[in-house]
Amino acid sequence: MTDLHRLSIRELSEGLANAQFSSRELTEHYLKRIAKIDAQVKSYVTVTPELALAEADAADTLRKAGGANVLTGVPIAHKDIFCTQGIKTTAGSKILDNFISPYDATVVAKGKAAGLVTLGKVNMDEFAMGSTSENSYYGATANPWNLNHVPGGSSGGSAAAVAADLAPFATGTDTGGSIRQPASFCGLTGLKPTYGRVSRFGMIAYASSLDQGGPMARSAEDCAYLMNVMAGHDAKDSTSMNQVVDNYVANLNDTSVKGLRIGIPKQYFNVSGLAEDVKARVEESLKKLEDMGATLVEIDLNMTESYVPTYYLIAPAEASSNLQRFDGVRYGYRCENPVDLMDLYKRSRSEGFGAEVQRRILIGTYALSAGYYDAYYVKAQKVRRLIQQDFLKAFESVDVIAAPSAPTTAYKIGADLTPVEMYLGDIYTLAVNLAGLPAINAPVGFDQNNLPVGLQLIGNYWSESQLLSVVHQYQQATDWHTQRAAIAEENA
Repeated sequence: MTDLHRLSIRELSEGLANAQFSSRELTEHYLKRIAKIDAQVKSYVTVTPELALAEADAADTLRKAGGANVLTGVPIAHKDIFCTQGIKTTAGSKILDNFISPYDATVVAKGKAAGLVTLGKVNMDEFAMGSTSENSYYGATANPWNLNHVPGGSSGGSAAAVAADLAPFATGTDTGGSIRQPASFCGLTGLKPTYGRVSRFGMIAYASSLDQGGPMARSAEDCAYLMNVMAGHDAKDSTSMNQVVDNYVANLNDTSVKGLRIGIPKQYFNVSGLAEDVKARVEESLKKLEDMGATLVEIDLNMTESYVPTYYLIAPAEASSNLQRFDGVRYGYRCENPVDLMDLYKRSRSEGFGAEVQRRILIGTYALSAGYYDAYYVKAQKVRRLIQQDFLKAFESVDVIAAPSAPTTAYKIGADLTPVEMYLGDIYTLAVNLAGLPAINAPVGFDQNNLPVGLQLIGNYWSESQLLSVVHQYQQATDWHTQRAAIAEENA
């Protein structure tokens, strides 16, 4: 029973169904691994052993009574941006360090209804603002492939927990690449669904028109199991779409790679800063897909240079609006001995928010201020529409679009990057959120330092099944997704 963490979600489900092990045994196995290994990785903010074992026992009882479903008793880690009733929910921020949510996010509630066992809450960049998971009040999370490197962000704790086999899969959120980039840095599969596919109710907001929850796991098949739980309309979220939800697991073999038209944007492979190792691994993966029967089609995406400035006007503007609710009055951090209401506001926010969050609030407030609103925010929204139209035109001639997920592999912890250099690292992911499209990262090899490289496939609206299926076919023909970091091989 020492290798339970090596099993896929399907194998875990079958093992539970066949009574090869119980949910309690499985949960205890993961809790022991967390206790042994996570001091090095620092992926968890809060571990919930009592809750996890109680949920595992309930799952075992339900299974004996014949009421279990396919995921009953399987453990999961939740990004600490999803509200969890009775459990601290921090969004990686000092300002929410004492916040115990009185309710569950829809994603969490759906997980409970499916019988998933909550191991705990995992680390993230504060309010999902960052690409390294260093912008957390709880310190930096390490990349399991090299503990001196970052796991990516903002869903870095989710990525690190799965890559170190401290959870079989995890929830993440993606506002500008925060599922796909850490999945790339940690050698995982991560899906950013179409905007509106997964409920945002109870997901602490960063930029409401860009945020979207999604699954992170080792394989497309594992992600499909979690997507079956996460996806669907939610009346509590006004942006949730009442769209038919596929059975993502059943559809894994529905899309044949043979005849698939893969768009290759020539602008994406001429970006300054694209590492040679990354470019080579991505091109090798595309050659493999071509050998499997896909057709590579060169396309133009002419708005590429607009991605970063457009995103970094719209996202901070929405952040400045969303984060005004953290004022030290109703909940969260409050400064000591304020002299008046203005002092309470100013010191609670300046002491409670980290530097990157403060930077983005200031940028956003400036962009929304009188005299600049039309010049910056409104113009950015117009450019956003042009970016969307650029993609839609491309999809008239191709089925999916391929790109690197990030221009480099994982940075070193403490790397001396300016904010602008960090923002440019999101060049390949931002446009997907601006356009509301789905996209997936698949591991496709390693650089010369044995750090993972990811391929991003971008789909048209509501094409999550297609993306999962294409990556699943690729993963049947390759073994990159099965590679494990040395720390993940440690037995509890």
